[in-house]
Amino acid sequence: MNILVTGGAGFIGSHFVRLLMKTHPNDHIINFDALTYAGNLANVSEVAQAKNYTFVKGDIRDLAFVRRIFSTYRIDQVVNFAAESHVDRSITAPRLFMETNILGTENLLLAAKDYWKIAPQTYPNHVRFLQISTDEVYGDASGSTKPFSEQEALQPSSPYAASKASADLVVGAYQRTYQFPAMITRCTNNYGPNQYKEKFIPVIIRHALADEAVPIYGNGQQERDWIHVWDHCRAVLTVLKRGKLGSIYNVSAQHALTNFALTQQILALLGKPLDRIEHVSDRLGHDGKYAITNDRIMALGWSAQVPFDEGIKQTVRWYVDHPEYR
Repeated sequence: MNILVTGGAGFIGSHFVRLLMKTHPNDHIINFDALTYAGNLANVSEVAQAKNYTFVKGDIRDLAFVRRIFSTYRIDQVVNFAAESHVDRSITAPRLFMETNILGTENLLLAAKDYWKIAPQTYPNHVRFLQISTDEVYGDASGSTKPFSEQEALQPSSPYAASKASADLVVGAYQRTYQFPAMITRCTNNYGPNQYKEKFIPVIIRHALADEAVPIYGNGQQERDWIHVWDHCRAVLTVLKRGKLGSIYNVSAQHALTNFALTQQILALLGKPLDRIEHVSDRLGHDGKYAITNDRIMALGWSAQVPFDEGIKQTVRWYVDHPEYR
């Protein structure tokens, strides 16, 4: 099959491309990425020369170009990682998030629908579209007594989360209106090698290694659920191959930490004093807690395999050994 991975030069997308190359050597992987600030071809350099791999530079906001990708490479399946994803950037420049995350996703849906359709509301059995979303679409779980399930109402707080929630709703509308063969995954916070330097864990490591103050928003008691990027990619592949069309799957390793506790753990691994922590003005509209269920994805046979303490230790060591990513 010909599998289109959008955003495949980014953090999570590049790990997924490498996973596909290892597990599906008979499939052709087309990596479609705009190579904005967070895209880096070094992330996929180890597969760049493979015969079943093709990189195409392009923007999902360009519908004509997206249509050409489908017809040129005869795309069978789509995994859409392409997105603007940094909350702080969405607060200062929300329009780009709306254009990429909503309109870009709709371009992919429209191109796929028109290319795959063999009759009104009828598609080949093997085609599918997997939208990669986020647990942030559910909003702040601070006042909830239980984790959010896939049936929870969407209450996004930031422009980023709102753009991803909107894209999810567009996917759902295509499913209902056109019987379009799509699924959605919503994952918790990822960590691991190759993550762009503006994200929380790389920021901590960078400042700590430079013996600078390590900034934490507000009191640092915001709670996040962390999953290793490799476990997330395994979950995405599980849904792509075994998921039920029209379904949504939460992805969580069920390892919650406050930002303050995570920062303490990383500083300890680096042998840096805790007094490096500096509390700074809180982010606008900052969610206090994210928490989601994972029963549905586990029912497909998936479970997280990377223990957090081991994974974070390996991640910290990777950034120490790769200063170009700091």
